[in-house]
Amino acid sequence: MSRLYVNPVLIVYTSCRYEKQVVVPKGYESDGATGAVDIYSRGWWVHDVLCETGKWGDGTPCNNWQASQVLQDILDKEGRWFRKHTWFWATWLFGGGKARENGMGFRSK
Repeated sequence: MSRLYVNPVLIVYTSCRYEKQVVVPKGYESDGATGAVDIYSRGWWVHDVLCETGKWGDGTPCNNWQASQVLQDILDKEGRWFRKHTWFWATWLFGGGKARENGMGFRSK
């Protein structure tokens, strides 16, 4: 059974790679790192919003590759070398939600 988490604070993440923002509202609910051991990370909060909405904060479409890249970038900044690689490929291959509906994507910009 999945555990439900409630985001305790507003998260505004700006992607240096894509020059776009993602907003995770206070009170946003998530099951955490779907299919993996939950860790303390902003990565799965931001990735969940991108996958649930398929959009950046400005309303433009976000594809599956971009959502997975953002997760990888956050995990890298957090010093999670192994997870940044494994979670990138797992989310890109098997996840994505509405971001996946916008395409699998392969471009970095």
